[in-house]
Amino acid sequence: MKSKIVGIFLFSILLVSCGEYNKVLKLTDIDQKFEYAKRYFDEGKFSRSATLLEEVVQMRKGSSRGEEALYLLAQSYYGMKDYLTASEYFSTYFKTYSKGEYAELSRYYSAYGLFLESPDSRLDQSQTFKAMDQFQDFIELYPQSERKEEAQEILFQLQEKLASKELLTVRLYYNLGNYLIYPFPGGNYLSCVITAQNAMRSYPFSKYREEFMYYTFKSKYEMAMHSVDEKKDFRYRDVVDEYYSYVNEYPEGKYIKEIKRLYQNVDNELKQ
Repeated sequence: MKSKIVGIFLFSILLVSCGEYNKVLKLTDIDQKFEYAKRYFDEGKFSRSATLLEEVVQMRKGSSRGEEALYLLAQSYYGMKDYLTASEYFSTYFKTYSKGEYAELSRYYSAYGLFLESPDSRLDQSQTFKAMDQFQDFIELYPQSERKEEAQEILFQLQEKLASKELLTVRLYYNLGNYLIYPFPGGNYLSCVITAQNAMRSYPFSKYREEFMYYTFKSKYEMAMHSVDEKKDFRYRDVVDEYYSYVNEYPEGKYIKEIKRLYQNVDNELKQ
């Protein structure tokens, strides 16, 4: 009985709340709507605040109220976890009010929204690149910001995601090996080397650096072993160079035993 009374009470509150909101929607006083929108925002009713703020933004564009309304509109979508739409409105804010009160926050949250929507490394990374560009702009524009360190950390996380995607490509090329016939010497192994070396140049401090070096060594080893006689000596020496690069950088690396074993094969071939 008690729970039934509570249920009826809550339902009554809901009806009253919906009735009030419907009345607010019909208001012709745009400033009054803005006040209700801020109240709904403070109460965490972001869907309601967004609906009202859409109208306020249009009617008060260029004014101080229009500026605040646009920022709150972006924050409303952020509160609803619609990060892409939020990012678009934050972006609109700092493009419209570049010197505005919320310009710094808008640039940060626009980039952060894109970061939250950045897809898995196996998928297209257009969103990730866009987030990186915005974080880079934020750091350059606000070098003294209290959010600078956090922005730099997120930027590094996004770079690691791109490095991870490159590593997936490197592994794919290596695993394909000589399976497909390429119209150029080296085939998939050469593609593996090129991709790994480009990744190391783009992401020199990545945690995947050792693995990039490992696949570079292994691919060059395979190319040398399957090479025609007149090219073997050159390719063996190329493998030796990669061996010393890896050993000097990772003397106790997780691939050191395998690389030393393969290097010994190359050393024996060169002695012959």
